[in-house]
Amino acid sequence: MANKAKLTDKRYVVPFVLITTLFFLWGFARAILDVLNKHFQDELHISITQSSLIQVTTYLGYFLMAIPAGIFISRYGYRRGVVFGLTLFGLGALAFIPGNTFVAFLGALFVIGCGLTFLETAANPYVTELGPKETASSRLNLSQTFNGMGCFMATFLVGSFLFREDGGNADVSVPYAIMGVLVLLIALVFTRVELPEVTSESENRQEQSGLGVVLRNRWFVFGLLALLCYEIAEISINSYFVNFVTGTGWMSKLDASRVVSLALVIFMVGRFVGSWIMRSVKAERMLLYCTLGTVTCMLLTMLNLGILSLIALIANYMFEAIMFPTIFSLAVQELRPQQKKSAASLLMMTPIGGCGFLLMGWLADNTNPFLPFIIPLAGFIVVLIYAWRFSLK
Repeated sequence: MANKAKLTDKRYVVPFVLITTLFFLWGFARAILDVLNKHFQDELHISITQSSLIQVTTYLGYFLMAIPAGIFISRYGYRRGVVFGLTLFGLGALAFIPGNTFVAFLGALFVIGCGLTFLETAANPYVTELGPKETASSRLNLSQTFNGMGCFMATFLVGSFLFREDGGNADVSVPYAIMGVLVLLIALVFTRVELPEVTSESENRQEQSGLGVVLRNRWFVFGLLALLCYEIAEISINSYFVNFVTGTGWMSKLDASRVVSLALVIFMVGRFVGSWIMRSVKAERMLLYCTLGTVTCMLLTMLNLGILSLIALIANYMFEAIMFPTIFSLAVQELRPQQKKSAASLLMMTPIGGCGFLLMGWLADNTNPFLPFIIPLAGFIVVLIYAWRFSLK
């Protein structure tokens, strides 16, 4: 066991709190997609495969914008990166107001995805620097807890609005318009605050920080692959959840949105508890235990065991909760501060794994509701190998 260490330094408390609010925002924005799929399938009469373009388009923004975001943040700093990301996010959300076609909505989601890329590229490595190195994983997990809170509130509030029991037509632009205004106001707040750059200018000049240097670190590359596989698994499960439990006839759309909200509460609690545990337990060991849990849950879900499969699917959220921040912090653990900015731009390309839902949707349309879980199972197996190898390091 590692000795307990303080979570952050007193001088970093305010920046830590401010940056953590961003985790809530992008959690909310990404989780809306989990109910948007089913809404568009019913309203626009499209298949699961076609609706998966929602994830493909949004996470394509991550893939295309990640390296430019890293370059921008390295040159202009974390605060400007956050403000620019919030501005794109807000404008993309407001673009839902005039949109009236599936293609128009996809365009708006692409802009939102680009904005979220800037936020995540800035916030994730910044949080790892706001305190002792040995509690970086714990600190990032704590911030990511608010990401889980945003996810829960999005699926519960927006799901209740889109799938309300009176059967009325819900205008999807309403929640996006509210979100757009709020995000732009927060962007204005960030233009007025100072976020200290952790790395000094002299240190920046002395160290190499290019992508080539980062990619020569084999543990970073392994972590990059593990994070991509995690994103394939996590995003695919979230995106398929409502379709799965309604397709099996287990519950209605409204009930499904509430159950996935419950699952995301469990996810949020898992991150909070995991953050606390990792103050005493090594991050790589915690990751290994949790990945064993996710692999077991996916196998039980695929076996079509009725209520047991549903319980296993929900329990998976507890086990996967700590994975993203833990893999992220382990991947950049051996890198210098300025190198972490370059590394973050590569790591933030991994949400392109959300496109894995396209294959999951095709399997759901052409086989049975249970087989598609082979996609996240494969992703979790790769993470399991990474955690095992890292624990032996």
